[in-house]
Amino acid sequence: MIQVYTGNGKGKTTAALGLALRAQGAGLKVYIGQFVKSGCYSEIKALKKLTHVKVEQFGAGCFIRRIPERKDLAMAKKGLKKAEAVISRKAYDVVILDEINVALKLKLIELSSVISLIKKTPRGIELVLTGRNAHPQVIKLADLVSEIKDKKHYYAKGLKARKGIEL
Repeated sequence: MIQVYTGNGKGKTTAALGLALRAQGAGLKVYIGQFVKSGCYSEIKALKKLTHVKVEQFGAGCFIRRIPERKDLAMAKKGLKKAEAVISRKAYDVVILDEINVALKLKLIELSSVISLIKKTPRGIELVLTGRNAHPQVIKLADLVSEIKDKKHYYAKGLKARKGIEL
């Protein structure tokens, strides 16, 4: 099954990590590849303590407020290649590609490569793609799409990201 968590609201990664936690509890093996992210966020620290969850990051630092550089492109391509290998080996029951929609939107990876990855995913693997601006073709191929809308957010009041909540 293919799941997509998209939209401008807060909680796409959190939803995917909730699924990872549930899968861990059921004894399933989970692979999480984070695109455009790097750093040891609180969730990374927690996930590293789980026995059936592997996390890898394929970002060269936050570039939301700058133009992506060659290293950003190289890291995203490396992440996609790793995702293809993980899926083809069938070593994990759940594969979460966090922020892959953002990497796609920023043209760090090719749409055709993501479409191919989705189509090659065996039925026994749950593939989860997160991030804003999911491409219409990705949405069309998905079995489940959750759009998280931003109705109200405390960032609008100037509140910064908080450790353990957003970081």
